[in-house]
Amino acid sequence: MNKITGATLATAALLLLAAAAYLFVSENGADLPQGFVQGNGRIEAEQVEIAPARAGRVAKVLAAEGSLAAAGDVLVEMDTDELSAVHDRAKAEAALARQTKAEAEALVLQRQSEQRRAAHELDRATALLAGHNISETVFEERETAHQVAEAVLGAAQARVATADAGIAAAEAEVRRIAAQIEDSTLTAPMPGRVLYRLAEQGEVVAAGGPILTLLSLENIYMDVFLPAREAGLLPIGAEARIVLDALPEYAIPATVTFVSPEAQFTPKQVETLSEREQLVFRVRVRIPQDLVAARIEHVKTGLRGIAVIRLTLDSPWPEALERRIPPELFE
Repeated sequence: MNKITGATLATAALLLLAAAAYLFVSENGADLPQGFVQGNGRIEAEQVEIAPARAGRVAKVLAAEGSLAAAGDVLVEMDTDELSAVHDRAKAEAALARQTKAEAEALVLQRQSEQRRAAHELDRATALLAGHNISETVFEERETAHQVAEAVLGAAQARVATADAGIAAAEAEVRRIAAQIEDSTLTAPMPGRVLYRLAEQGEVVAAGGPILTLLSLENIYMDVFLPAREAGLLPIGAEARIVLDALPEYAIPATVTFVSPEAQFTPKQVETLSEREQLVFRVRVRIPQDLVAARIEHVKTGLRGIAVIRLTLDSPWPEALERRIPPELFE
């Protein structure tokens, strides 16, 4: 009988504590001590569209809606048959360009030999002309032959330079196609949860057409809207606590990372006691990444709750906002 009574009392005490915490951070903020402000919001995360860089057919979609993905996990594979054929052709053209250069270099060697011979003949003709042993006509023929040999050598060397440019262009095309093939495997850029699956195997999608929508789990936050008299006092980096409707007895630590520089009208989806025509500032409080990583299996967006923000460091946190989620709660 005593054991039953003790368990009942413990349960009642926990419920009372939960109720006290919830009431403490309810929509009526009158119970907040001086130095604190609060706002209503919901848990959100950045959305990233997983889409191909070029139009193509979807070969495989490897992630289901709701599944978790680590950074670098393969999510989608695009069909690469056509790209593979173009890649093979580009590699063949690069090989042909290298062969063309080899032939041009061989021709340069031949033209260099001819130029040296023509230069030698010109030197002899110059000496013979000085001794009046050959005619002016013969000398001029040797001189012309030397000039032709030099011109032909220059043309052969230019062909080598052209071949070098052809090789560079062909190899660049090989790299370009290889990059397109690599880009056809779509991976998760960061840890996330698949929110939507928008295309299936065999479908043709346009360039930039989303196949999956990924919720980034690197940036989990809550946006709240505060009047100017409160938002103006908020320093970036201020401590905050998030209390979710689903877990009213616990407070999640967070940090103010953004205060909008422009005021706006209160969004319709935010329920406050203030008049909706009142101008407010959007304030973002972010949950630490290490805390998200420790419970990544249980992170869900859309959960409603309240964020309480501390304006001054010398204001002690109320006890109701110091209860952290115990690790064993989700085990």
